[in-house]
Amino acid sequence: MEPIVYLNGAYLPKSEAHLSPDDRGFLFADGIYEVARSYGGRFFALDGHLARMERGLTALRIRGVEPSAMADVCRALLVRNGLAEADAIVYLQITRGAAPRTHFFPDPAVPPTVYGMANPMRAKWDAAQGVAVITAPDQRWARCDIKSVSLLPNCLAAETAHAAGVAEALLVRDGVVMEGTHTSFFGVVDGEVRTAPATNYILPSITRGAVLGLCAAHDIPHRETPVYVEELVDADELFLAGTTMEVMPIVSVDGRAVAGGTPGPVARRLLDLFHGLTG
Repeated sequence: MEPIVYLNGAYLPKSEAHLSPDDRGFLFADGIYEVARSYGGRFFALDGHLARMERGLTALRIRGVEPSAMADVCRALLVRNGLAEADAIVYLQITRGAAPRTHFFPDPAVPPTVYGMANPMRAKWDAAQGVAVITAPDQRWARCDIKSVSLLPNCLAAETAHAAGVAEALLVRDGVVMEGTHTSFFGVVDGEVRTAPATNYILPSITRGAVLGLCAAHDIPHRETPVYVEELVDADELFLAGTTMEVMPIVSVDGRAVAGGTPGPVARRLLDLFHGLTG
């Protein structure tokens, strides 16, 4: 069956969905996106994703979309693609719309372009085995807190990781590990879970927030504080967190084993607790 997508108020076969070459998402990466996950047809933290979408739209001054209305679109995409009881991923993207090419915003404003699609969730990595990662310079812009479709630096670093046969690239800014190209990053140092503070240089990840909440609820020592690149190999544990990876132990960084090269107890416990939220 051909996938059914959502485009500007209509549900239609993907092959029939067409965008204008003047769309500012195509010309300028002028837009934001969200990726939400369902477990057995039930979305995890969809309200959090839509709240972050609203913050992104406000920051980019894109008007004409009510993020809360996108909840019905997400659920409809599951149903229309036979995923109403499945583990799935829904992708939503909103751009400023199609207009003659100018660096300043269209005046008068044009309707935004709203696109959505759903796919079955297929895990690529096994948390029981953990993953290898590399480090890479963080060359992104200064508003990483906006989930912008402008992802070229992320793509370049992710391609370097892919070519190296590893799962992710950790982005390093001024000696601090900020996050991955599409994941949040955590270290366990001296028994304490640490992650970079929530500033404009990291995305306020939904899963990151869930992990910190689990730490607080279960008396796991934790703190938002820098993890420095020189601390990685000697850390008790390292792990990633994200919509598609959940909680994923890191067992190797730049070819060097972390904590004996096996998933650690804190990451394993947090994954079990996270599954308690999604089950």
